[in-house]
Amino acid sequence: MFPDSGTKESLHIHTYRPHRFLRSGNLQTVLAQYTPPDAWLVTKGEHPVLFDAGPDHTNFDPKRTVRLLGYFTPSRTGINPRGLVMLIHGWEGHSHSAYNLVLGSALIRAGYDVVRLNMRDHGPTHHLNKGIFYATLIQEVHAATQQVALLAGNEPLYLVGASLGGNFVIRMALRHARKPIPNLRRAIAINPPLNPRRACSLLDSHRLLRRYFRNCWLESLRKKQTLFPDLYDFTTLASIPTIREMNDRLVKRLGLFNDVDEYLDAYSVKPKDIADLSVPLSILSAANDPIIHTLDIYDLPVHPLLQLHILPFGGHVGYNDLFPLRNLLPDLVTPLLEQADQTL
Repeated sequence: MFPDSGTKESLHIHTYRPHRFLRSGNLQTVLAQYTPPDAWLVTKGEHPVLFDAGPDHTNFDPKRTVRLLGYFTPSRTGINPRGLVMLIHGWEGHSHSAYNLVLGSALIRAGYDVVRLNMRDHGPTHHLNKGIFYATLIQEVHAATQQVALLAGNEPLYLVGASLGGNFVIRMALRHARKPIPNLRRAIAINPPLNPRRACSLLDSHRLLRRYFRNCWLESLRKKQTLFPDLYDFTTLASIPTIREMNDRLVKRLGLFNDVDEYLDAYSVKPKDIADLSVPLSILSAANDPIIHTLDIYDLPVHPLLQLHILPFGGHVGYNDLFPLRNLLPDLVTPLLEQADQTL
């Protein structure tokens, strides 16, 4: 059973206690890249869909509608779907990241339709919009999610986001009362950064993870520069050693924020924000996550619609086990969806 905090209900679901060889948070974080052979099922018969995501708030193309790319895969059960689950990747992830494939394949087997959404400049989407990605661009992701809800029709809609995608899911759940997402039944955030300042510092302090994310980000920015050479020149960023300093240089140069702290604070989730919650929200994380500090999650206040599940192991969106090597993230997420099913 998960240890519950910030919740008025208990939840009995899969007990995750990996083999002792896999209890390192760093190792679990690395294994988050592992894609089992059966995880590709969700890509078979997937349909690419371009979603209208509203006006562009980056000021680079204000007269053009933002376009975000998703992939829709119908349920494989041959009966009416149990609902539609939208999966949102983390920073420098994409629709075909390992955790999205693992979860997506398990969900279509369980009877759910699945949409795997790419945020701006993630996956094969750099050409779709002139402005670059910011974690503050909640308006366009929320607008695209409202479009995804139309695919669900009268069926329930569920949001599941990992890492930065979890942060977006929480913020959409908080916006839901003011900007409703049709038929939204539950939001699930996996290892979400609630305090981006702390998460950025922890990421920079971890040499291997800093190098990985920094290289991924530089590659993404270079793609953007190649596509829009008249707008961007990111050459000098390659010499900056930390992600925090890169962010600071970038947001000052592009003029949307005064400095990196203002930018990071702009997409934080503060304890007082939870008062706006109007849809069930589950937060799943691990105490040994090297990037996300659990104090930020435990600081959230008690709310009848909020469940907190902090496992002792799992790293950052890992949750693997041995003999055989397998990813147990679906065993942790599916019961949360089934719990929502039972309340319909």
